[in-house]
Amino acid sequence: MTNKFNLVDEPWIPVAGKGLVSLSKIFSDPSLFALGGNPVQKIALTKLLLAIAQTAYTPKDAEDWKNLGASGMAKETLAYLTAKKDLFWLYGEKPFLQMPAIVTAEKQSFGAVQIFVATGNTTVLTQSQAEVFLTDAEKSMLVIQMMSFGLGGKKTDNSIVLSSEYQGKSNNKGKPSTGKPGPSIGFLGFLHSFLQGASLQESIWLNFVTEENLRELKFFPKALGIAPWEEMPQGENCPVAKSLKYSYMGRLVPISRFILLAEGGVHYSEGIAHQGYAEGIVDASVAVDFSTTKPKVLWADPEKRPWRLLPALLSFLGSEKRDTFDCLQLRLGIPRAKQSRAEFGLWSGGLRVSSNAGEQYVSGLNDFVESEIRFKTKHLNSIWFSKLKQEMDELNTLSKIVYGATRGFFKIQKSEGKGQAARAANLFWQLCERKFQEFVNACDDDSGEDVKKLRHVFAEFTNKAYNTYCPKDTARQLDAWAANCPNLAKYLA
Repeated sequence: MTNKFNLVDEPWIPVAGKGLVSLSKIFSDPSLFALGGNPVQKIALTKLLLAIAQTAYTPKDAEDWKNLGASGMAKETLAYLTAKKDLFWLYGEKPFLQMPAIVTAEKQSFGAVQIFVATGNTTVLTQSQAEVFLTDAEKSMLVIQMMSFGLGGKKTDNSIVLSSEYQGKSNNKGKPSTGKPGPSIGFLGFLHSFLQGASLQESIWLNFVTEENLRELKFFPKALGIAPWEEMPQGENCPVAKSLKYSYMGRLVPISRFILLAEGGVHYSEGIAHQGYAEGIVDASVAVDFSTTKPKVLWADPEKRPWRLLPALLSFLGSEKRDTFDCLQLRLGIPRAKQSRAEFGLWSGGLRVSSNAGEQYVSGLNDFVESEIRFKTKHLNSIWFSKLKQEMDELNTLSKIVYGATRGFFKIQKSEGKGQAARAANLFWQLCERKFQEFVNACDDDSGEDVKKLRHVFAEFTNKAYNTYCPKDTARQLDAWAANCPNLAKYLA
């Protein structure tokens, strides 16, 4: 029970270009640029850093937020970490975000709760899937990740229930149920979005919410709430657990898994069962559309890079008054960022997962996705958004032209061609990604000349994608190629 490995002082957080750093380093070194690690780790860490910073100081309103600044936020948070250092021990009588009472739950190996590690009877295909020894830094990262991104399935020992008479971990027959997916991953893997500043400290500050915001949000009737490391729940349905379900803090650090680190593994059970988007609550970083009978969200999709969803993520900038996708993190943050910064970025990312019979896993078609786009704030208005949406609609049309033309090429030759058509369309989007930042900037040009130049580039990408999958080496191929060659005259007019 000896206190060991304090997260405030020990290096454990991956930072781009710097390796591992401590919590105190994050808030004392303004030169740190951005988080490292995979997209899931970045999301989980961003949520934790926000939770710590907002606990240290939550601005009253936009004016208070602006006066605080990134440096003021860092100063307040560093003072909080210094004062509350004893709450951040990974091991000890009160281990960080862990439940000593769950020690009776079945112990799983560390690999069993890691997303890409193969355990049990799962075949190991590559060396990266083999289970390896974890350092204390890696265990710290695993604890943070599991709070939000625990995969659903049978690995959670739901036979252990800490709240008396709680039925949420039992099925209809009264037997232990399979664990529910973590609230930040959902059924297929949510797409999360955050603002990015010129430094890591500025990024945290840009994603702040104010007390005024929290009063206006129906998502969080308990407002900010109490940080779980200050007061951990005693069970799945205790008063603290109930408060976390309806507070902003409960979405940043949801404690959806009750875990306890042990020698060679982790005691592991389902924790607080948070409501999902179908019940009207999501993470502030997830885009959801509540205007339909059945709410819709934006999922992470390896076949559709996040930048292609930019019109949906920024739809609140449009002049048309209609219900559509709404990402609170962006809707609340961008107006403030426009008033205080000349430029900022929008990072989106997540993990696509598969589900079968209650078991959640990563299949061969699943993967991480992430992208970042930079914006000049003076041009972020309804006119710019209208141009962006129009040109994105045109790119979607070009993608359909590539698909249809490739499909037609093979159809003439009595071949299916569906797979080749899909790959040709995918190649088109890969080529477009190289020019997307330039594309976003071009929508600022009132003359339209920059967009016109880029249309010729995208037209070349259309032809390249078609020609790559539709050869013209034989007379028969040449006839099919000529009959289905994309007609881009209207697009270039």
